[in-house]
Amino acid sequence: MNQHQKPTEESRTEVMEFVLLGFSDVSHLHWFLFGLFLAIYIIILLGNGTILLITKVEPTLHTPMYYFLGNFSFLEICYVSFTLPRMLVNLGTQRRSISLVACATQMCFVLVLGAPECFLLAVMSYDHYVDICNTLNYSLLMNHKVCTQLVTGSWISGIPVQIGQTFQIFSLSFCASNQINHFFCDISPILNLACGEIFVNKMMVYIVAVLFVLVPFLLILISYSKIISTVLKLSSTTSRAKVFSTCSSHLAVVGLFFGPGIITYLRPKSSHSPDTEKVLSLFYTIVTPMLNPMIYSLRNKDVIMALENYYINNSFE
Repeated sequence: MNQHQKPTEESRTEVMEFVLLGFSDVSHLHWFLFGLFLAIYIIILLGNGTILLITKVEPTLHTPMYYFLGNFSFLEICYVSFTLPRMLVNLGTQRRSISLVACATQMCFVLVLGAPECFLLAVMSYDHYVDICNTLNYSLLMNHKVCTQLVTGSWISGIPVQIGQTFQIFSLSFCASNQINHFFCDISPILNLACGEIFVNKMMVYIVAVLFVLVPFLLILISYSKIISTVLKLSSTTSRAKVFSTCSSHLAVVGLFFGPGIITYLRPKSSHSPDTEKVLSLFYTIVTPMLNPMIYSLRNKDVIMALENYYINNSFE
């Protein structure tokens, strides 16, 4: 029977909990995966925590760019904390069940925190655009009030929409199967278990994905097209190299986050496979938060100098 056809009363059961299959197909490696993901989680907490701390305490980093970066690092910590700890528990105990309420809560927070990630990356690209293409008016256009409004808007913009989308999805009836072929409660594997007609739900997923993923990505592309156009007009090779070096870190994070996200949520579902979705999800839920502080610190002299000053000052106290 087609999974979206309405099942008979005998075959329908009221699902009160789900089973996150995760990496059950390689269950013999569960302790290796547990150690690997635990190490990654610690790296994410330490790396992003360091970026957050250094942008708060070092006066040299009290600029719009690092204000946005500090918020992004804090967001990464929150975002990954709603997926990795649960995955670690499942790997360590081999108990993969999750209640319907816990599953809905996890999905809601992942979606609510995923939206500001997209918008903050767009805001950071706009900051680069103003700094490079409108240098004389930078302090006026990116004053403290504007920066606060941009960050606040990024944080709260997705809350009502994503809460509504979560409620809509978990208001559906689910068929007899309660096995989620994923390592967290994501939209697509949950919809695969739904009974009845879900065309409206699928359309809502696409619309929300366009608004919260594709639109910020297009804004980033527009910003960088203008940046590249401006940079190419610079006569100094050194100046061009400096600008490209500054922007390359942000572009690397954009590619790691948006690439897998766009493929996951906006490509035709007929071309999806559960294993492919799990691999793609690892990039924007785990790999990007882990690499974010490395990309920004290892390629950024200001951050390295601020870290050195911070540790030197604190070592003499």
